[in-house]
Amino acid sequence: MKVTALLIICTCLSLGSLGKPQFPEQEKDPKFWNTWAQRTLKNALTLQNLNKNKAKNLILFLGDGMGVSTVTAARILKGQLSGQNGEETQLEMDKFPFVALAKTYNTNAQVADSAGTATAYLCGVKANEGTVGVSAAAVRAQCNTTEGNEVTSILKWAKDAGKSVGIVTTTRVNHATPSAAYAHCVDREWFSDNEMPSEALQAGCKDIARQLFENIPNIDVIMGGGRKYMFPKNTSDVEYPGIAKHSGTRKDGRNLVQEWIDRTKDKKGYYVWNKKELLSLNPNNVDYLLGLFEPGDLPYDLERNMDTDPSLTEMVDLAIKILRKNPKGFYLLVEGGRIDHGHHEGKAKQALHEAVEMDRAIGRADLMTSTHDTLTVVTADHSHVFSFGGYTPRGNTIFGLAPMVSDVDQKPFTTILYGNGPGFKMVNGARENVSTIDYQENNYQAQAAVPLRMETHGGEDVAVFSKGPMAHLLHGVHEQNYIPHAMAYAACVGQNREHCFSSDGATRLSPSLVALFAVIRLLC
Repeated sequence: MKVTALLIICTCLSLGSLGKPQFPEQEKDPKFWNTWAQRTLKNALTLQNLNKNKAKNLILFLGDGMGVSTVTAARILKGQLSGQNGEETQLEMDKFPFVALAKTYNTNAQVADSAGTATAYLCGVKANEGTVGVSAAAVRAQCNTTEGNEVTSILKWAKDAGKSVGIVTTTRVNHATPSAAYAHCVDREWFSDNEMPSEALQAGCKDIARQLFENIPNIDVIMGGGRKYMFPKNTSDVEYPGIAKHSGTRKDGRNLVQEWIDRTKDKKGYYVWNKKELLSLNPNNVDYLLGLFEPGDLPYDLERNMDTDPSLTEMVDLAIKILRKNPKGFYLLVEGGRIDHGHHEGKAKQALHEAVEMDRAIGRADLMTSTHDTLTVVTADHSHVFSFGGYTPRGNTIFGLAPMVSDVDQKPFTTILYGNGPGFKMVNGARENVSTIDYQENNYQAQAAVPLRMETHGGEDVAVFSKGPMAHLLHGVHEQNYIPHAMAYAACVGQNREHCFSSDGATRLSPSLVALFAVIRLLC
């Protein structure tokens, strides 16, 4: 067995030497690294002149489940998709000048869930797992603990300040992350009244889909999935007629989509349910948009129907074109929600491609906005027990094998592994030999140390990338609920607005505008 293991190792090493160089020739020269570092140093020195402008626009990109290991692996994948080794690639978020860490725990959970964390980074207060838009005084699934414990989100603060607001997600629009922007619910699973216990309905609690349209009735842009929760029970779906699992779920008989259409038809409001309808819109003629592209979550990007399902980048593009028409600016929440789902299923390839697509959307937003007046923040709600390692050589495919076999069971293993999840598999009482299966297939479930039907979240801190006005406020290590406070301060919404006005109550001008007016006065 030892001889076999040695032969496999030698084979891997020889194959590596026969292929493309493990690293570019220029990297052998110290001048390459010194020049790169000096260029980075010069860029860093420019950050001493802090951008203290007032943020007209706020954008939060939330990669659900996008821990630091996922960011690194997605960076490598992005590079390899363009024919590079991958490690030296820059994600769009890597270009942001300020990076912090956020502590993700919920008030009652060391390892968080997406609902309690969403309440933190949207509403500014930490909360219990499974609850959205309510403080930690509310108890999950106990309807009578809702009233009096509601907390509002930065989306509402922005709307109250006259800004346009939008939500774009690849999950259901009433899923945990987006729902904390508008709902107050003690159970994240109460998608429609069909999923609620009768006692909660009798006590007056509202389902999340209903709250989407009632709590903040004039959200300018809403795009994602979750169509079935908006229609009466057993109503056939427009895209999947006759398929029961996609039919409407509502017991109250309400058609929330039609109600929205009736309310906005004279206000340049448009409802769309497929990519063709979405891309046919002229954003200059749209003030309100409701796009529900699937009965449930949107499909993984690798499985997306390019003709009928819009990408996250396409949705973000149109959302910004609509929202930026408001002279007072906008707030936009964008969720790459299926990164999380890919990890839960142990399908690392799906998760990482979702992360790469969200990075494309970040790049598109960058082209459409300016750091002069737009604060953009990229972060995650929590991590996953996802890892990659195994002393792989430079340029090794991120979905490939480690260059050695286990010195315990003499079998190869993939560089990507999970601490727990559905990828745990025994064959004849031993770990499965991955060389006998297609471990680069889209839905391959990476091996896991502990068998679980669904892989779990990880508890470590997550990265917070920021650029634009007041981006420097997001630095060091923070509690996750600090994020919306910093963003609100930058945009002069919510509390802490004293700095936005001078002693006589006039709006404070940015230094650049003050200088401009001084020059004009001299010329006149």
